[in-house]
Amino acid sequence: MKQLDLKSEAYRYIVQSYGEWLGTLGYNGQTVYQLPNHVQEFLYYAESKGYAGLHQLDIHLFKDHYYKLKGRSNQRRGGGLSNSYLNKHLQALQKFGDYLRQSGRLLLPRLDIRTESGEGIITDVLTQEEIKLLFETTYQPYESRKHDKGSQFYETMQMRDRAMLAVFYGCGLRRNEGYHLDTGDIHFHNSLLHVRRGKGHRERFVPLTRQGLTYLEQYLYDARPYFINGKQDALFVGYSGRRLSGQALLVRLKVQIALSGNLELQLKDIHLHTLRHSIATHLLQNGMNLERIKDFLGHTSLESTQIYTHFLEQQNQPEHAT
Repeated sequence: MKQLDLKSEAYRYIVQSYGEWLGTLGYNGQTVYQLPNHVQEFLYYAESKGYAGLHQLDIHLFKDHYYKLKGRSNQRRGGGLSNSYLNKHLQALQKFGDYLRQSGRLLLPRLDIRTESGEGIITDVLTQEEIKLLFETTYQPYESRKHDKGSQFYETMQMRDRAMLAVFYGCGLRRNEGYHLDTGDIHFHNSLLHVRRGKGHRERFVPLTRQGLTYLEQYLYDARPYFINGKQDALFVGYSGRRLSGQALLVRLKVQIALSGNLELQLKDIHLHTLRHSIATHLLQNGMNLERIKDFLGHTSLESTQIYTHFLEQQNQPEHAT
């Protein structure tokens, strides 16, 4: 973006102040640099339309600017602006509105524009009742089937499924993080799970609930030995005795969804990452602050965690009558 010089001293000051505010919230350096630039572009547009003071800004101007961006061509590569680029502009404008409200400078309604489709967008989240149903499904009584391997096989699979849900939902782990877990990563004495292979090779400790500890203990001592022949450190293992792949873990989740008999659940596009999105959303709904959720999920800044706030805001918006 070319440098857009603002005539208004008040506008120049507010751009700088907005960047400082983002920094105090814990956003990373790139975001603290980019978002004020996008707001500067918006204020440059406002000046071009005769809006000389902050008090003159209104929600219609925000929307007009954004939709003009959406229809603008990409000056470097041709075609329209990418969805990720538009989403950054949208984030900048939404956060700018938050800043104006929280600082008491201007009271504006929320910018009710849906995020463009792309990476980092939450499509489906399970309700707390649906999560409860998945756990209940792992307690279904054994029924003899042709060519099956008997009740012990079935029950050990169920214990492993509960441990899997305790890790991917209860601890909010990414697929790759859960795949790399070893038995020594469960710290029963202080109720913590050690994530050694987090995104970007970052480590973290995730708290385990009492129920989660119970599920992991049952699997580790009552079910896992049934799978193992010889030494194996991997937490989740198959009947070959080898570490269970991420795809195999996903297959088990799909099996539980099918066994639930719940059509609404079966129609959702559910993956292991859906469980991570679900626990983050539930924690936010139950009052946990974003900073704690950020640490729980292993995010490097609040920018990634903020998607759950936006998701809930969009879900809570009333549908307009047609």
